[in-house]
Amino acid sequence: MSKLVELVIASSLLTIVTGCSREPDVPNPPKTQTFATDASLPSSDASFWPCFHGPKGDNISTDTGLLKKWPDDGPTLVWATEGIGDGFSGVVLAHGMIYTDGNIGDQTTITAMDLGGNVLWQEPNGPAWTQSHPGSRGTPTIDGDRLYHESPTGNLICLDAKKGDKIWSLNILDEFDAKNIGWGLAESVLVDGDRVICCPGGKKAAVVALDKTSGKPIWTTPGTGNAAAHATAALAECEGLRVILAMTAKSLIGVRADTGELLFQHEHITKHDVNATTPVYHDGHIFITSGYGTGSEMLKLTVQGDKASVERVWKCKELDNHHGGVVLLDGYIYGCSARGRWMCLDWKSGEIKYSDKGVGKGSLTVADGMLYTLSERNKMGLVRATPDAHVVVSRFDVPSGGSAESWAHPVVCGGRMYLRHSDKLYAYDVKAEDKEIVTK
Repeated sequence: MSKLVELVIASSLLTIVTGCSREPDVPNPPKTQTFATDASLPSSDASFWPCFHGPKGDNISTDTGLLKKWPDDGPTLVWATEGIGDGFSGVVLAHGMIYTDGNIGDQTTITAMDLGGNVLWQEPNGPAWTQSHPGSRGTPTIDGDRLYHESPTGNLICLDAKKGDKIWSLNILDEFDAKNIGWGLAESVLVDGDRVICCPGGKKAAVVALDKTSGKPIWTTPGTGNAAAHATAALAECEGLRVILAMTAKSLIGVRADTGELLFQHEHITKHDVNATTPVYHDGHIFITSGYGTGSEMLKLTVQGDKASVERVWKCKELDNHHGGVVLLDGYIYGCSARGRWMCLDWKSGEIKYSDKGVGKGSLTVADGMLYTLSERNKMGLVRATPDAHVVVSRFDVPSGGSAESWAHPVVCGGRMYLRHSDKLYAYDVKAEDKEIVTK
C-alpha cells in the first residue's frame, strides 16, 4: 500500500456518508473514504454471505476468477469506512447491504452499509462490552428480511434487515438464569428453519430454540452444569438425525435439533474454559479444537434411531486453534495454532501435513483455491490451499483501525475482500478480470 493511502486512512476520513435512511444517533457520524473511484460495485446477487462463515457455515467462498497473486502493496483498496465501533465482529452481506457491529459510546451498535461502504442505519443492542478486550464479538445473522444479533452481554435482538427497525428482543442471560462468561458471549446465532438457536449456558437452559418471529421459546435443553462457550453452534445431519453441535465451557454437546433433547456430552477441558472454535461436521465425524495447548480431536458420531453418541478417533495436541477458526477443504483441515503455527491436518488420520509461521497467529477464509490468512497483527497473506506446503504467495499490511488485535475473520464475497480492524472496515478488489492471474 502506498504511503499516500496509508496517510489518508490513518488521518480523519473526511467524506461524511449521506443518503442514510435515518440519521445515525451516535457521537461521531460514520465516514467513508473512496479510493478506487473507477471500481464497479459488486452485484447484489453475488454479495451473499448472510451469516458467520457464510451460507453453508463452512467458511468457503463460492467466488471464482480471483487474483492468484497480489501487487507488492496488496490488492486495490476500494473504500474504507470508520465509525462502525470498536470490536471483533465479522461482516455479513445480503440485500445489497453489509452488516457488522461494534462498541459506539456505551452501546453495542449494529451498522448497515451499502456495497460502497456508505452507512445506511445504526441500531443499538444493549450495553457495550467494556471489560477485558472491550468490543463486540458475535456477528449478525441475516435470514430473509430479518437480522438477528446477540450482544456480549446477552441481548438477543431481531431487526428489520433493510430498515433497522426493532421487531423483538430479550436478554438470554436473564431469561434463562445464566451468568456471563469471562470475555463475554461471542456466538453468532444460528437460524434453523423457523427457529433461532442460542446457547445461554444457564441453569434453565444450555441451548434454546426461539421462535424467530416472536422470540418465544420453542424448546430448551436443560442446563448441563457448564457455562456457555465463546463458539458459534453448528447444525449437522447424520443418518436422518439432525443434531446441533454446541461447545460449552468444558465440553461438546449434541442436541436433537427438533426437540432440544441432549443426545451426548463429550468433555473438552481448556485453560480458562475457552472453547471458541465452531465444531466442523463431515461424513459422520466431528472435529473440535481449542487453544492453550488443549488441541484437536476427531470424534465419530454414531446414530441409532433418535439417539446418538460419540467416540474419539484421533487427537492432535499441536493444532490448538484459539479463535481464528478452521476450514475443511478436500479432505484436509487448515487453521492456526495458538502458538502461531499455520497447520494442515489430514481429516481421516490427523496426520500433520505441514506447520509454518506464515503471517503469524490469526484467522482465515477460503476462496478460489486459496487461503486468505489474516494475522492478529494486521498482516494479510494469500496462500495456496494445498497440503504440500504453506507458501505465502502475497502479503501486505492492513492499515490500523485501532489499538486492539485484528481478530475479525476475513470475508471474500462478490469479488471483494472485507477486512475489519476495530473501528474500521476495508474493502479490497480481488477480482482478476483483465489483471494477470499468476498460477505458478
